Amino acid sequence: MARGYSAPLMMETRTRLAFRHRHLLGIEDLDPDEITLLLDLSDDYAERSRERPAKLDMLRGRTCINLFFESSTRTRTSFELAGKRLGADVINISVAASAIKKGETLIDTAMTLNAMHADVLAVRHSSAGAVKLLSEKVNCAVINAGDGSHEHPTQALLDALTIRRRKGHLQGLLVCLCGDIAHSRVARSNIHLLQTMGARVRLIAPPTLLPPQIERLGVEVFHDMRAGLTDCDVVMMLRLQRERMQGSFVPSVREYFHFYGLDYDKLQHAKPDAVIMHPGPMNRGVEIDTAVADDIDRSLIYQQVEMGVAVRMACLDVLSRDPFESNP
Repeated sequence: MARGYSAPLMMETRTRLAFRHRHLLGIEDLDPDEITLLLDLSDDYAERSRERPAKLDMLRGRTCINLFFESSTRTRTSFELAGKRLGADVINISVAASAIKKGETLIDTAMTLNAMHADVLAVRHSSAGAVKLLSEKVNCAVINAGDGSHEHPTQALLDALTIRRRKGHLQGLLVCLCGDIAHSRVARSNIHLLQTMGARVRLIAPPTLLPPQIERLGVEVFHDMRAGLTDCDVVMMLRLQRERMQGSFVPSVREYFHFYGLDYDKLQHAKPDAVIMHPGPMNRGVEIDTAVADDIDRSLIYQQVEMGVAVRMACLDVLSRDPFESNP
């Protein structure tokens, strides 16, 4: 079999030819076929990662650099693990100890990274649009690992994969995103992906935590959590992103949990088989009750972490190679 694993060459070639983007900067740029191909490839990697040995060799000789201007545990670690499982050389650049902290500009950083001849660059930045700017200045493929409150495409892909593996499909599902929508790049990427794939999206939040004119995206908006959760298939909780807040958005944590924290009383308004998700990190007792978060039958939170590695393996694989490399 080609490239050291057992997927049919026909599928590999179809993936390369159908995914023609040089970078992965957002979900909004992808069509349903491209999303499906990434999810299918990720699904395959999810199964392979459970096998032994899990390490593959299709990216041997390739270099992946993780450049995180914001702190991260799940995303950075999963990108590192994904690259290593594919056999790539992985470099983690600590911004806190780099020349960037000494005043180097983003453009100068791009020139430095170009000199390293990387194949893929995964970037997280606090400013929306910074990753796109960097992608215009480097010669390698760039993956947006989260830029400000704009997008987080790999998170939306892993969320979709988690849902699809549990529910079997995305088409027609009712997915509720609850919490701090205004500051959430996860919410924006999920809205784009879920609607592109035929799901319905509801947003549940106080008015202070909703972006202006959000209804233009075709979502349903609720301020009452019990009403918003009625008949939903998936409940995805979002944390209060206080690091992006300037001013007071909620009266108190206690009051916020009373009205918008997920507990069993509110969850009973959803469908009996509704699943619970959270992109992490969780603030237990703020946006989600501990018992609900740890519900072994309904919570998919730790499955999301597992699917994160598989999705990032698929993205690194697709973006690190020429579209025609797999042609026979």
